[in-house]
Amino acid sequence: MKILIIEDEDAIREVEKIYLLRAGYECVTAIDGKSALDKFYKQKFDLVILDINLPVIDGIEVCKRIRSNSSKVPIIMVTARVEEMDEIIGLEIGADDYIKKPFSPNILVARVNAHLRKVEKAPLKINGIVIDPEKMLVMRDKKNIPLTTTQFNILYTLASNPGKVFTRDEILNQAYDEVIPPDILDRTIDAHIKSIRKVIESDSAKPEYILTVIGKGYKFNDQ
Repeated sequence: MKILIIEDEDAIREVEKIYLLRAGYECVTAIDGKSALDKFYKQKFDLVILDINLPVIDGIEVCKRIRSNSSKVPIIMVTARVEEMDEIIGLEIGADDYIKKPFSPNILVARVNAHLRKVEKAPLKINGIVIDPEKMLVMRDKKNIPLTTTQFNILYTLASNPGKVFTRDEILNQAYDEVIPPDILDRTIDAHIKSIRKVIESDSAKPEYILTVIGKGYKFNDQ
């Protein structure tokens, strides 16, 4: 999925990009409102991260123009301003979320994950498994498969991108709706994958759905 990062502060923009790339997203950056709009109109984006204080065209106007183009792409506004009125204006012009600087990059990734899962509400039907993100439901052969929220997010992330190899770190960043707990390690993903395989695979020792890519991570079988 592709994200447009609009931020004129180099350090903040690079941190946002690094963390989102690590979470498995494709990123395009812009340093001012005009170049951001040029890129937005020429490419398809799944989400926009938009700073309010931008040169040339400010973030409020960028948000208005995106919405005036009938685009429903999720917009997360970022700002150093603290006035309550800014938040009201930001949300009333069509922003979907609002984060105040300074913020943890992990919080930004968690917000991005949550908004993109809201957009992707159509059930997935792949290799005999049905995954419904709106109902948090997984079925195989018309039988309900119980999963925790984290396990569901992992399965949905992999199944949404069949054939794509995800590192443990990328899966970790996609798995949690909130900030990743400090005691969670990337090896925790191995335990979750093992649990998921037990309930979705006919033989968890010979998985058909979630495949291990040695030295890389995991992928959902696209064959």
